[in-house]
Amino acid sequence: MIIQPEIISDQKRYIQLNKEYKDLKELVDKGDAYKKALANLEEAKEIIADGSDAEMVEMAKMEQEESTAKIAALEEEIRLLLIPKDPEDAKNVVVEVRAGTGGDEASIFAGDLYRMYTKYCEGKGWKVAVVDLNEGTSGGFKEIIFEVSGEDVYGTLKFEAGVHRVQRVPQTETQGRVHTSAATVMVLPEAEEFDVELDMQDVRIERTTSTGPGGQSVNTTYSAIRLHHEPTGIVVSCQDQKSQHKNLEKALKVLRSRLYEAELAKKQAADSEKRKSMVSSGDRSAKIRTYNYPQGRVTEHRIGLTLYDLSNIINGDLQKIIDELQLAENAEKLKATDEAI
Repeated sequence: MIIQPEIISDQKRYIQLNKEYKDLKELVDKGDAYKKALANLEEAKEIIADGSDAEMVEMAKMEQEESTAKIAALEEEIRLLLIPKDPEDAKNVVVEVRAGTGGDEASIFAGDLYRMYTKYCEGKGWKVAVVDLNEGTSGGFKEIIFEVSGEDVYGTLKFEAGVHRVQRVPQTETQGRVHTSAATVMVLPEAEEFDVELDMQDVRIERTTSTGPGGQSVNTTYSAIRLHHEPTGIVVSCQDQKSQHKNLEKALKVLRSRLYEAELAKKQAADSEKRKSMVSSGDRSAKIRTYNYPQGRVTEHRIGLTLYDLSNIINGDLQKIIDELQLAENAEKLKATDEAI
């Protein structure tokens, strides 16, 4: 299908099919390797059973051992690849980081989290674009909203949704006492236009001048956009771009994503298996991770994982935590699949 001219001319369909092809190719390649390993094992058994050539029998025994180990490993990989993929996993995301309890220190921590995510995304080759921000009085952000685009972004970053807690001596603390502060992270799968029907008659558009540092074109032109979605009461702002049109485009993207995420949350709540899942529940009030600076420790509460590698993790080395969370989620999915069978 992907070589048909009518498919190539429809970019959205072409990208979708290419993604599907890539996913299927990975599974087919593993399947071919599995079949080859089975054939090699069968051939080795025949040579051993024949037993006429001692040297060949010795080589066949080695082949039998290697093929048996390879088959076991491939079976496990294929089982994981056969788990139905969440269609949301391939989507880009809108991430919202908000300072929680802890005053100025919470804003500073929200800034640390934003920096951690941008460094992680850079390492993955993903693109990060700020949509809107509200700076803290002593640094960091009271709130920052940004888009991340790349490959399988939601499937990777969805585990970050929840309450992140920090324990450290704040810069403002004179007595050297350890304080606990928090920030909330929301990860919304980016909604395509066909995912959400947005009636523009329900949206009130407010145009204002941007606030914060900027030159003539930033603070003096009506380029900042605030959208009010009347049926839900959702308010979205964007003042990142100098162009009013670009700010409106970005704000609409965030609004669609928030509406889509709200529908998705309802769907997940109705699904008992999703409700039982501790790993990707996305419960915004759930404390998911603690960053303890005095001990250099990061604790991932959902899976009971503790790592004494805080400085690297806060500098963007998140992969080891995400790998463990994905592993736990896959184990849950496998268990559910096996029970269904």
